[in-house]
Amino acid sequence: MTEPVRIFIGYDRKLAALFNVLSHSIHVRATLPVSITPLLLSQLDSVFQRPLDPLQSTEFSFSRFLVPYLCGYQGWALFVDNDMIVRDDIAKLWSLRDERYAVMCVQHNHLPSEDSKFLGAAQTRYAKKNWSSVMLLNCARCSALTPDYVNSASGLALHQFKWLADEQLIGALPSSWNHLVGYDAPNPAAQLVHYTSGGPYFNEYTDCEFAAEWFAERDAMLQVAQRRNAPGGGG
Repeated sequence: MTEPVRIFIGYDRKLAALFNVLSHSIHVRATLPVSITPLLLSQLDSVFQRPLDPLQSTEFSFSRFLVPYLCGYQGWALFVDNDMIVRDDIAKLWSLRDERYAVMCVQHNHLPSEDSKFLGAAQTRYAKKNWSSVMLLNCARCSALTPDYVNSASGLALHQFKWLADEQLIGALPSSWNHLVGYDAPNPAAQLVHYTSGGPYFNEYTDCEFAAEWFAERDAMLQVAQRRNAPGGGG
């Protein structure tokens, strides 16, 4: 029996629509069963007690590192930020899992020049920035990510993978699986689009790369068949 692709998506109550648009973009292109879980803080009260950090730009900035714990430190899981759409079959990304590694990600050299991003959040600069925005996690090899550690470690320790014994445990994914809109050179073949500083759902970014595709994805998600015998309609 084929096990579902386990996907965890960051959830921010201020940007609830993003979770749903991203989920739709994954489901309609997937050729394998997919199980999607939102990282909603109200559902993590029993394990996540980390106080709000003034530098974090989303509610899931740190809760993402609970994914191995939530999976019982077994198997693989995929974490993705919410400000994305997937333009290809997620099974292709899933097939890149490599047991040599504890975590796999696109290894950007991302040094933003601006001081703020969406909703006025501070733009921070640090090594390995955005590496943790898409992570294939080999959960058994991420046992250092206990709730106690995730609740107490510094933000840099978490996002720079200091919880790994060796940086050789970080595997590389193709850059097309975390294309940074507005930073990376335009790429019509991008498989996963990341509106990292702000997407077209904000007035300031309505003309960004792949803006039309985000709205098309939203509209497709909202579609409701108008005729009883239309495809997908109720019986």
